[in-house]
Amino acid sequence: MMFDTADTIVLYEELAFQDVLPLRWQNQPLEPATAAALAERNLQVLQAWDALEDHGLVEKPDENAPLAADIQRLDRKMTLLLGLVGQLLALNRPRPAPVPLRFNARGAIWRAAEAPPPPGAQGLLEIYLHDCVAQPLRLAGEVTAVTPNREVKVRFAPLDDALSAVIAKIAFRRHRRQIAGRHGPKRKS
Repeated sequence: MMFDTADTIVLYEELAFQDVLPLRWQNQPLEPATAAALAERNLQVLQAWDALEDHGLVEKPDENAPLAADIQRLDRKMTLLLGLVGQLLALNRPRPAPVPLRFNARGAIWRAAEAPPPPGAQGLLEIYLHDCVAQPLRLAGEVTAVTPNREVKVRFAPLDDALSAVIAKIAFRRHRRQIAGRHGPKRKS
């Protein structure tokens, strides 16, 4: 793993999301409207992925929500269906190999599996967030640094406020889960 295991994951002085995910860099000149054109679709990709993330199941049905158990059963069935569709899509559209990745609304850093793009290269970073989400998150940016061990650092073109807010929320939620996972449940004496 290329990243340290500190509690706080930061990139460009902001909290960042960290995981091992498939990604692809595509060299192409940055057009001023590229980031704006991608904003709506990226927002939909993030919302779909966020809906698939497990935010904790309610184990005990709420007396004020008599349909909670039915909704949970439907949710499990939809998750299974989406998983099957994702597997079919993966067979028809192979994804790149997963790599350690850290990103937020300002940029990303990852270790290139092959020859990295050179500093100054402009292009699109495609991040495949989940097997069940067919479309990748596509973020326009410029390579700002490449280390000798192929770590690539990219600064994204300014993102739409709504998209930035969703990425920040996801990074915060992941950070909170990682902290809770490291410290574990407290035992009562």
